[in-house]
Amino acid sequence: MNKAVFKILPVALVWLCLFPACKKNDTSDGFDTLIFSDDTSDAAALVSQANEDLNKIKVMYKKNEVQREELIAAMSEKDTEKVKKITDDLVYIINDGIALGEGAVEKISKAQQMNIDADFKEYLSLKEESLRKQLEAFESRRQAVRLLRDSFGTNDPAMVEKAKLGLKEKEEYFMKTMETSKAISKKANELAKESSKKVKD
Repeated sequence: MNKAVFKILPVALVWLCLFPACKKNDTSDGFDTLIFSDDTSDAAALVSQANEDLNKIKVMYKKNEVQREELIAAMSEKDTEKVKKITDDLVYIINDGIALGEGAVEKISKAQQMNIDADFKEYLSLKEESLRKQLEAFESRRQAVRLLRDSFGTNDPAMVEKAKLGLKEKEEYFMKTMETSKAISKKANELAKESSKKVKD
């Protein structure tokens, strides 16, 4: 199973100060105080909460990364019971991860509806699109793992082979969708850099 299967959702959301909506008050005692004339601070709080969800996913997958090698070994050994147990665990992990990811999307979407700078809004829109693509990829992964689990449980060689073929196809789709997500995220990051330059200018 490809290592990319266990990649977690990225947490490359920018902080407020990249956007023109924030202004600095230089009268602070060593720290720049940000002054907001709109909902930017509230939107940033939602983005921060979304990052917390995404960090939880990262921890979750790191803790269970060892199961990847265990599953490969169990499949090679045709250990039906072990494959079933590992795939059961992975389905639950993916379920929890998708739920957290959907929560992050909801927060980012809500932030976009607020009265914020146009660049910030566009940035969040791109990040949401990227994250939705990753959720789509992981949903495909969940279906593949479930199929593998159910097929190994039947002890039917034909079904097992069909599941393996399906898993390979899902892997290819997963990788393709993740690459699309990365391209969208890169576009968002480039926008953030441009916005940062505007602030400096």
